[in-house]
Order: sequence, then structure tokens, then C-alpha cells
Amino acid sequence: MGAVSEAVSSRPVIRVRGGPEQLEDDLVVEEPVEIRLDGTALAVVMRTPGNDAELARGFVITEGIVSGPDQVQSVVDLGEGRWEVRLAQGLSVDPARFQRNFYATSSCGVCGKASIDAIRVAGAVPPHGPVVGADVLLGLPGRLLAQQHAFHSTGGIHAAGAFEPDGRLVAVREDVGRHNAVDKLVGHLATTRWPIRDLGLVVSGRVSFEIVQKAAVAGLSLVCGVSAASSLAVDLAEEFHMTVVGFLRENGFTIYTGDERVVVSSPGSEASIGGVSPEATEGAG
Repeated sequence: MGAVSEAVSSRPVIRVRGGPEQLEDDLVVEEPVEIRLDGTALAVVMRTPGNDAELARGFVITEGIVSGPDQVQSVVDLGEGRWEVRLAQGLSVDPARFQRNFYATSSCGVCGKASIDAIRVAGAVPPHGPVVGADVLLGLPGRLLAQQHAFHSTGGIHAAGAFEPDGRLVAVREDVGRHNAVDKLVGHLATTRWPIRDLGLVVSGRVSFEIVQKAAVAGLSLVCGVSAASSLAVDLAEEFHMTVVGFLRENGFTIYTGDERVVVSSPGSEASIGGVSPEATEGAG
């Protein structure tokens, strides 16, 4: 992962905890980056600096622009916040099919896409993927938090991690945009371990539509989040036969779809483990 210093910037603030106190506070950095494809601009993404080559590589994979890392020849830093993905020799893609209508904000990667139909990638149904135990899922929030280095400084950055069926985290990436964190993670795995169908995905916030969409295109069938899932995310997961787990905390979780990938060993525990009420948890991330 890129240096934490790239992701963090200090600002003077007044903190009120009883009485006012002037101090320097660490903030997560949010800056634009332009992603280009063979000379043509695809999107301007608001992201946290660091791992930008991984972001660009993961972006073209999870958006369905290329079918895998073998179709990417290189990712080049053009300077001034511009990165260009160069396709493998002999491969031709019409960039106009994938260009954003507007820039994508850090909070909503879907913003700027023409329609939901434009981001539903045909044939992106992932393989069956891993089957994991409830105890593995319960251990993920603590493992992910331990590797959220910029979060510990700022409290304002998301994380995405890929994990083995035994719960071991293979890699973690952070970004101010939850979907950017997923792209950085996929971009990293594309150069170190591919395919990734045997891994699960855990994110530090809610499970949105685009998180599920990107996971599906990358071949990840199991998606977990520490907060809620959206209705559209669950609908897409059902369509793609994926597993979505939300409100993942140390004491339980909610299975929204695809419960066949989660093994609950204790007899009669399915209701108590898989039925954590949102009212009993903290607010969505």
C-alpha cells in the first residue's frame, strides 16, 4: 500500500469536548485523478492518493472494459493526476462505450453513469466461490480494522480487503471512496494473484450496488460489509447468485442473500447469527 502520508493531511481545527481546544487534526486527502484508456479520457475519479496505478487497473477490470489483467499491457503515470491504461497489443476497445457522463464522486461511483443498465455487465455471474464458517466472518472486522492504517489517523477513510476461506486477509486497500478501495484491491490482485474466485471481499462500510457489481465482474461471489446493504445491491446479488453479508460485527451479522456459502456450525443458531437487527447496531457507514 502507498505511504499513509499520501492519504493524510493536517488542518487546524477547534475540538469541543466540554470546552473548546485548538489543535491540528489529521484529515483524509481527497483529490481528483483522471483515468485514460489508450489516449482517451474515461473518467475523473475523486480518490485518496496512493496506489493510483492499481486504481486504474482495477477500474478497467471491474467496469468490464477488459475481461482480465492479461488484456492490460501497462498503466502509465502521465503526471498532473492523469493515469493511462494501455491495452495489450492487438486489442481494441471503443472508449465511448464506457466514458462517464460526469466525474465520479468519492461517495458514489454510480453517479455519472447513464443508467443502471449501463453498469450491469452482461455475463458477469461469478463462480460459486468460497464457503466460510460463521466464526471466520465474525473475525473479519477486527482483522480489517487492524490494517486500516489511514483510518486510525483520520477516521474518515474506507477499506476493502480480500480474504481466504480461513479468514486470513490477503490484501487491504484504503480510499475515501469505498468503490475506489475495491478497485485498488482488485488492481493489486490482478498483478499478484489471478483469478481470485476463491477469495471473499470485506468492506468497512455499507454494501452498495456498485460494490456488488464490481465484485461480480472481478469474480468475487462473497461480499461482506460492516454496515447495511442497499436494496439494489441485494437485488443484483440475487440475480448473480452471490452472497451478501451486512452488519458484520464481532457479535453477529445479517445474511441478505446466498446463505449457502455461510456455514453455521451450532445447531439452531441460524436465526440468531443471521438475523441481527439493524436497530440493534450502530448507524450505517
